[in-house]
Amino acid sequence: MLQGLRTVVYFVEDPQKAKMWYEKLLGIAPYYDTPYYIGFNVGGYELGIHPLEGAKPGSKTYWGVKNADEAYAKLLSEGCASHTPISDVGDGIRLGVVTDPFGNELGIIENPHFKLPV
Repeated sequence: MLQGLRTVVYFVEDPQKAKMWYEKLLGIAPYYDTPYYIGFNVGGYELGIHPLEGAKPGSKTYWGVKNADEAYAKLLSEGCASHTPISDVGDGIRLGVVTDPFGNELGIIENPHFKLPV
């Protein structure tokens, strides 16, 4: 069900400034670039830049899944508690967060735009 650690999202005050900094640091352009989310494919992992929009600066980690609804239901059946239900955040990208039985937030993401390297 879990396809591997996939995405870390950094919540920043100035996404364009962060994009330029990470472009220079990584030496690559983002594969996904919108006002509400910027995504870099870094060696098969995604680095996401997201505007704060009321959140605190920091990061969230997501596990890749093929089907967010099925994965979310499976995690709940295995004893996780709902934290943030599955939602479509645009362009077919769907994510949600559960709390595992030990109190940790476990994010899942279904992203049809992200391709693993061959």
